[in-house]
Amino acid sequence: MGPHPAVAAIRLAVRRVLHDVITDFAEQTERTTHAGRAPHPELAEAGTGGRRATLPERPDTPLVLVACSGGADSMALASALAFEARKLAVRAGGITVDHGLQDGSGARAAEVADRLTAMDLDPVEAVAVRVGHDGGPEAAARDARYAALDAAAERHGAAAVLLGHTRDDQAETVLLGLARGSGIRSLSGMAAASGPAGRYRRPFLQLDRQTARKACLVQSLPVWDDPHNIDPAYTRSRLRHEGLPALEKALGKGVVEALARTAQLSRDDADALDTWAAEADRDVRDDAGRLECAKLYALPSAVRRRVLRRAAIEAGSPAGSLFARHIEQVDRLITGWRGQQAINLPGRVEALRQGGRLVIRQS
Repeated sequence: MGPHPAVAAIRLAVRRVLHDVITDFAEQTERTTHAGRAPHPELAEAGTGGRRATLPERPDTPLVLVACSGGADSMALASALAFEARKLAVRAGGITVDHGLQDGSGARAAEVADRLTAMDLDPVEAVAVRVGHDGGPEAAARDARYAALDAAAERHGAAAVLLGHTRDDQAETVLLGLARGSGIRSLSGMAAASGPAGRYRRPFLQLDRQTARKACLVQSLPVWDDPHNIDPAYTRSRLRHEGLPALEKALGKGVVEALARTAQLSRDDADALDTWAAEADRDVRDDAGRLECAKLYALPSAVRRRVLRRAAIEAGSPAGSLFARHIEQVDRLITGWRGQQAINLPGRVEALRQGGRLVIRQS
């Protein structure tokens, strides 16, 4: 008799991602070998007898870490990774992040680390972070968490970090993007692979939250329900427990699936427009590399604004602080020119029109 359908579903999702990681790792190793360079430092140390004690054997195989909070989604993900890694050429480890935002968070992180170790994951770490205030509590916690995961991946030489975001999380992300009015890229939600060299992988984006929870239940995996997830002080919590249920009541079942499908369609469109903008960027510049307003004006607005956004970021404007309203102001220097003064952008960047050229520079 095979595993429960929920368990089979999460294992299949993880298996597919691990096969992708193995393929990417093999291609990277081959390119490195052909280039005549030493392999990853972790592998080089292993060849000289200096392999780190925290890493298990098989240093020639990729290390995949699971980011685990102890909640149902990430515990289901950790269990599936542990199961599949035993059958594949993959080393599996785990990282849990202690945000320090609740009483007893350190002890809880240590408990999660113990559970990961009991699954035979290695290395396993509980990493404490300090959460700042920029962008609000949710954004600040997310920034601190990803910084810790990035550091852990670099420290251990991990090829990938698995995240437990589900189809429900994707639907919530799409609605949040819609509420911000940030354009098609926000509507595209979370990518299946993101971060440096596709470091972050999300195997569960096609699975609902209940599948992960059911997988934990039938495997008797203890889970921790973060009280922040039901705290109405947090935007995503209100959306999860009030917004989405209201939409389903008004529109019927299938809203989550439709939003997740919208994310994928939007991502495909956004990727195509980004590619078009990258090609157009070369064509709208003069011999000195300056943006020509007449050529920018001839572009479709969706492409032109992407060119402007790229130029602003290259000039030093932080991508996370550069919003649609900023780009609209710069765009009016092209489409509604009336002798306006320079536009101030985040990162002390300014955009101004001079002699038929658009100049975007540090102010």
